[in-house]
Amino acid sequence: MHARVGDLAALLGGELIGDAAIEVSRIGPLDSADGATIAFLAHPRYLAQLRASQAGCVIVGPAMRDAAAARGVAIVCADPYLAFARLTQWWAARQRRAPAAGVHPSAVVEPGAHIDATAAVGALAFVASGARIAAHAVVGTQCHVGEGAEVGEATVLKPRVLLAEGCRIGRRGIVHGGAVIGADGFGFAPTEGRWEKIEQLGAVAIGDDVEIGANTCIDRGALEDTVLEDGVKLDNLVQIGHNVRVGAHSAFAGCVGVAGSARIGRHCTAGGGAIILGHLEIVDHVHITAATVVTRSIHKPGQYSGAFPFDDNASWEKNAATLRQLYALRERLRALERKSSN
Repeated sequence: MHARVGDLAALLGGELIGDAAIEVSRIGPLDSADGATIAFLAHPRYLAQLRASQAGCVIVGPAMRDAAAARGVAIVCADPYLAFARLTQWWAARQRRAPAAGVHPSAVVEPGAHIDATAAVGALAFVASGARIAAHAVVGTQCHVGEGAEVGEATVLKPRVLLAEGCRIGRRGIVHGGAVIGADGFGFAPTEGRWEKIEQLGAVAIGDDVEIGANTCIDRGALEDTVLEDGVKLDNLVQIGHNVRVGAHSAFAGCVGVAGSARIGRHCTAGGGAIILGHLEIVDHVHITAATVVTRSIHKPGQYSGAFPFDDNASWEKNAATLRQLYALRERLRALERKSSN
């Protein structure tokens, strides 16, 4: 595919510097770009790469305008990273073949399922009775849509997604392969040295514009639903326990685990491998760094970090309590040192 940089500048709402007739045929990184590549620069630390790049066109922010102009053709946008994101969407929409509407002959659709005429159901997929597949939705190859489940308008289930009975996902969602939405939550009652299963009677309710990564698991609620609000983004291999609620536009990186009944606010983030224990409450705009273990509720917005070595529980609790007082102890020690020196 080829595109004129003048057309791309108009698409992105940016200022074009240089020849509008220059054509590019790929999006790529600065350091390996050639004359047919459009690249982008979002951080000044890569300024040296910008100067040396052979890219046919570079998307930059206003602060990099002069450096980009000195190099060659450029598109200046207020937010170059956002412009890059929108360019990739535009590019993908023109390169990827959209699934044809209709139900593949090898798919199994039970009586009572409703599939919009504009939706696509792929090979070997299964759609149970009472399920609803909305307009322009895509149910990929070997997907399972359970009884009474709902797939919203223009939502895409990639191959081998399982959307269990009664679970719902809203509009314009993307669920990647191997994700399981609506497996039983981890609920067992101990009795006489064994475990008695607690049936999970809730479902999973997912809002609009949600993206769920490959092999991520979102458990159904025990009594009420597990909820992901609008705009939530989950990376691969994320675990969301039963009855968790994740607020709108929060985003979790790979291998994050959230235990049952935790409440996560809006616009929160969690870095890879972070753990949030069950029944905790985290307010809006909390950012948890990678590998942090959150063991208590967070009531104030901000960034939080911390990991502590494994130990027997009694020792761990004593050391953790001491660690929390470390700064105060240091200040007391300094005060004593100043007093003794006088």
